[in-house]
Amino acid sequence: MQQAIQEHQAWKVNGFVMLGVGLATFVLGLLLLLLSGSILGAVFFVVTGLIGPGFVMVQPNEARVLIFFGKYTGSVREAGFFWVNPFTIKKRVSLRVRNFNSEKLKVNDAAGNPIIIGAVVVWKVVDSAKALFDVDNYEEFVAIQSETAIRSLASRYPYDSHADDVPSLRGIPDEVAETLKREVQERLEVAGVEVIEARISHLAYAPEIAQAMLRRQQAEAIIAARKKIVEGAVGMVEAALAHIEGQNLLQLDEERKAAMVNNLLVALVAEGDAQPVINTGTLYS
Repeated sequence: MQQAIQEHQAWKVNGFVMLGVGLATFVLGLLLLLLSGSILGAVFFVVTGLIGPGFVMVQPNEARVLIFFGKYTGSVREAGFFWVNPFTIKKRVSLRVRNFNSEKLKVNDAAGNPIIIGAVVVWKVVDSAKALFDVDNYEEFVAIQSETAIRSLASRYPYDSHADDVPSLRGIPDEVAETLKREVQERLEVAGVEVIEARISHLAYAPEIAQAMLRRQQAEAIIAARKKIVEGAVGMVEAALAHIEGQNLLQLDEERKAAMVNNLLVALVAEGDAQPVINTGTLYS
């Protein structure tokens, strides 16, 4: 079973203090060798040589991961000049915020239509030990897992939908972005990575069906618009009849009501301007 590794602070001392100690041992060793030829001078030189490899400089938003003979001994996240165990290997891990821009991927959406989708993922390392030891290459891991999450997301939603109860990639961009962020975060948790934002940056139908789907979208949009127009017209006709009957303006039988409904609907639904008809006779002639 793989051992779980959690980042913890490494032992360190002020680098300038140890720099002074190193200079002091060097000077003492040099004086002892020149003045007396004592073996103690050689010992001071050895000590100086051991102090030298322990110096490490950490920049802001950077971590140094320390490895002592194959064992993780801690991380230095504080910016500054320090001295650590000189026998450790010091691996640098950037904690800065970074962007991953995916390639434009060809995926089938929930309706089976081929689409081209791309996304941008904003991320940073929050656990340097996990990033370095739990995955082989955390930057490559972020890229592969992000693209996998994008493909998975695209297959769960249709590209577009005119139905209010059917979510789509174009219809609910904020919800889709939140879903993508959550899925990418779940995949990158093992690498000690935090996803700050994930959002679709490119979305289009595949070239081979783009024209056909554009015509389909236009047809669906026209149908949806006509449906709204008819619903609104029926409501207006109902209101008009109710107003006429409520005010006792006219007494209409069922046949005349049907004729009025027909005329009103034609006037309200017609794409062109309605032509008025002036009746100079009676209502029933």
